[in-house]
Amino acid sequence: MGEDGLYAALVRRGMSRRAFLQFTTAMAAALALPASFAPRIAEAVSAAPRLPLIWIRAQGCGGNTEAMLRASDPTVTSLLLDTISMEYHEALMAPAGAAAGLVLTSAMERYPNGYMAVVEGAIPTGASGAYCLVGGRPVGDVVREVSDGAMATLAVGSCAFDGGAAAANGGQTGAGGVRSQVGNGRLITLPGCPMNVENLVATWVHYITFHELPPTDGMGRPLFAYGDLIHNKCERRPHFEFGEFALAWGDEGAQKGWCLYKLGCKGPETMANCPTARYGDGISWNVRAGAGCIGCTMPHSWDAMGAAYRRLPPVVPFLPNVTVDQVGVAMVAGITAVAGVHAVGMGVRFKRRAMIEGREDAAGTAEAGPIAAAEPSAEAPADSTAAEDSASDAVPAEAGGASVDAPAAVDTSSAGADPEVS
Repeated sequence: MGEDGLYAALVRRGMSRRAFLQFTTAMAAALALPASFAPRIAEAVSAAPRLPLIWIRAQGCGGNTEAMLRASDPTVTSLLLDTISMEYHEALMAPAGAAAGLVLTSAMERYPNGYMAVVEGAIPTGASGAYCLVGGRPVGDVVREVSDGAMATLAVGSCAFDGGAAAANGGQTGAGGVRSQVGNGRLITLPGCPMNVENLVATWVHYITFHELPPTDGMGRPLFAYGDLIHNKCERRPHFEFGEFALAWGDEGAQKGWCLYKLGCKGPETMANCPTARYGDGISWNVRAGAGCIGCTMPHSWDAMGAAYRRLPPVVPFLPNVTVDQVGVAMVAGITAVAGVHAVGMGVRFKRRAMIEGREDAAGTAEAGPIAAAEPSAEAPADSTAAEDSASDAVPAEAGGASVDAPAAVDTSSAGADPEVS
């Protein structure tokens, strides 16, 4: 292990080699990589220099900072002092006012294209950006300047993703996501309210290990964290399959851990790794705790997903009483009906083909008999009587489509005849 890398720094802070290897194995799992990648991650992280970080807080509640402060594996102390180099964070640094602005400028100058930017909160554009100012400047201008000089920008939380709650119906600030300010193509979005800090650390580890950002979907969300439906990994999924739903908070189904879909859980339409990453040191998450998913990792979730404790909005606008599960049942029934019609059609088709082929065979046999009987044998006997016998024997053989001896032909055509007489 490198003496000047992160591993050496973590050892100085009291981390054992075993704990470090457990951390790298956990990162491999978080990145949806096989366990065989853990040694490669360990080697890359151990030799990597501290990652310079500039964290900008925009229009938001600060919940993502709180999530980062509660990080484990490594702890926030290790993150701040060893794993990363927090060059600027308004809530975690001593300077304020004009002095804080000088810290930000100095950090960007010391690490040109060598730092990672993290943006928390929405970017308000109303009133020329006056709703959120940093050092007297619209926060959008600050975000754009910092991102232009960064090797990558991470938009953490639902507000930074697409405006979040500030951009919901009724909002007055013209809030939007960080994407509107970052045009360099090096943007990763980590939505969630708040984001899961494990996904943040895993993104850093991926960049350190492979020297590139993780693969993402069309909205910039890493596939390792947002590539699957919550519904598919939810521990309550079996109850959904068996039709076991809690119908009221605190009822028998809720106490037994039944599915919360009918109480508003948005898991069937939400992409995130909450069931596997969880929160609070991996102890629990909202569905496990009995609260249901609110779909906070999806675009415009506050409006598109509806109220937190109401069923998903109708998928057919002009049929408000039609729900998602009813549409699913209808689709399954429709597919089954189409398959049944297809099977019947194929059966009729094969039957017609067999009938046509049978008629063609019968017609061919009828035409072949007289012609075969009229053709002279290549080896005709010299005696005329023998020739007639040979021709009479040949006709049934040719007409029947098989070479059969004359006595056998007589036997098969004489129903009920005595074998001894033949």
